[in-house]
Amino acid sequence: MPRQKAVPAAPSLIEHVTIGPVAADDLAHVTKLDARITGTAKPDYWNRLFEAARADPRTQVFLVARREARLIGFIVGEIRAWEFGSAPCGWIFAIAVEPDIRLKSIGSGLFEAVCSRFRDAGVTRVRTMIARESQLILSFFRSQGMMAGPFVELEKDLDE
Repeated sequence: MPRQKAVPAAPSLIEHVTIGPVAADDLAHVTKLDARITGTAKPDYWNRLFEAARADPRTQVFLVARREARLIGFIVGEIRAWEFGSAPCGWIFAIAVEPDIRLKSIGSGLFEAVCSRFRDAGVTRVRTMIARESQLILSFFRSQGMMAGPFVELEKDLDE
């Protein structure tokens, strides 16, 4: 995958923050940050997302935020098309920021960076899916202008 240059984050971010593509050396920290936030370590999941982004950076996006040399957050998304009749749109699968430095616009910078990648690929809509009880992340996405969309998620427990 051609290495894309990291760019300075939006001016509202804390000083010295850059957002750019994830590197293989970042995966251990991404896995640890996610495990601290979610309570579940998923190294194979993060490795698969990294490999997908490396194989197809136009439709698979995996970005990290760094302050000086320290990884302080990440966002992962992809462009999907025509599932359930939906025109191509960007999907955000995961976003995380170090808990001790939240509310400093780092998450907003990551969100805008992934949306910029989606726009560059011709996409005009972004979606995500969150658990109903995840009020913190729901509030974050609403603060970014997201709202309920036209689809209803359905599921069935296959062990029943």
